[in-house]
Amino acid sequence: MRSRWWQLMAIPLAASGSQAQANGWNMPVGVTDVSSDIYGLHMTIFWICVVIGVVVFGAMFYSLFRYRHSKGAKAAHFHEHTSVEVLWTAIPILILIGMAVPATATLKNMYDSSDAELDVMVTGQQWRWRYEYLGEDVAFTSNMSTPRAQISGEEARGEHYLLEVDEPLVLPINRKIRFLMTSDDVIHSWWVPDLAFKKDAIPGFINENWVKINEPGIYRGQCAELCGIDHGFMPVVVHAMEEEEFESWLTERKEAAEQEAMGVDREWGMAELVERGESVYQSICISCHQSEGQGAPPAFPALANNQQLISDVDWHLNKVVNGVSGAAMPAFRSTLNPVEIAAVVTYTRNAWGNDTGDVVQPSEVAELIAQ
Repeated sequence: MRSRWWQLMAIPLAASGSQAQANGWNMPVGVTDVSSDIYGLHMTIFWICVVIGVVVFGAMFYSLFRYRHSKGAKAAHFHEHTSVEVLWTAIPILILIGMAVPATATLKNMYDSSDAELDVMVTGQQWRWRYEYLGEDVAFTSNMSTPRAQISGEEARGEHYLLEVDEPLVLPINRKIRFLMTSDDVIHSWWVPDLAFKKDAIPGFINENWVKINEPGIYRGQCAELCGIDHGFMPVVVHAMEEEEFESWLTERKEAAEQEAMGVDREWGMAELVERGESVYQSICISCHQSEGQGAPPAFPALANNQQLISDVDWHLNKVVNGVSGAAMPAFRSTLNPVEIAAVVTYTRNAWGNDTGDVVQPSEVAELIAQ
């Protein structure tokens, strides 16, 4: 039985708290033991503050009304009263201790990431998340999938506007999962309210946190750090599955990763590279370079009819793999695999009227990355 006394204190007013949460006035109860503990602490301390406020302001307003000057009240003159002073010092101390003890226990539990059953590396990148299941040879990038037409107002907003991704983070329930958080560029913050999880991803540092999800479902959040112009387009989606279902998903992803690795050494045709590249462009590149490659100069140059791009395939490939120093163009060598890079470079060199006829093979990309 893991219910805490401070959670039980909130039960008499649970209905009002649940209603407030449903209406978005309150923090969520969440789907982890830690989130439940935090919610119980939050509600307990809230009602302690309510009681203190009612008592203090009640006494104050009663005194103002009962002993007002118009009724002929005279101010009393008295000196210190030791017993009263001890009492009004002791009571707040006891209240603070009563709040600090369970809060400290919860904080200690929140920072204990030992004995994890699964480790996930989370890397923030402008403006997407990369997830790597350590020891499992599975990694992918999660990008916002809300259509640009909704953002521009050409279409009605969907149910999960700006909170949709092409690849959610898939996790098993009933397992302790440790997260290792870092960033490739600026400070990000991975935040999912239902998991009671918010941790900064800082370049050059690795932060730890953990979660153990109790219920399957889809839980949404977003980057909670102002990380650049497209900060609002960096959502987090977690898909929590039953353990057996997760194992099946993980096996499928491992097999897909093995097939992708095998694809590096074979010769690809232009049609299949262009088809694959268009998909990569739509999920990764479109936010900066726009749907028709028109870009948003000067920060994001146009790719359509870009003469330097058209005339120099090595320059184009190098910029995608290694990025542009001092500019908004990141290095994709750690974000995309050789097949995806070869595909998107081939696509952009043959789309929107560029028509170079160039085909970049994954083996060329792998060789460049290895240098």
